[in-house]
Amino acid sequence: MAQGSRSNNLVVPQATAALQQLKMEAAQELGVTIPQDGYYGNYTSRETGSLGGYITKRLVQLAEQSLAGSGK
Repeated sequence: MAQGSRSNNLVVPQATAALQQLKMEAAQELGVTIPQDGYYGNYTSRETGSLGGYITKRLVQLAEQSLAGSGK
């Protein structure tokens, strides 16, 4: 899939760098290599699914921490 044809758009476009950093950290922790060209076709569903699931888990944790911190 080409970069320009993505249908998911960020609500906060300035968060792109932070999301890329989170993806790199998650991949490193899981031992999955991020392809330089952005093509994931050579990866198994297990690899990409575990990466996506881990990123989602981390985003939920960050949101929970943020909400817990704002209530004080």
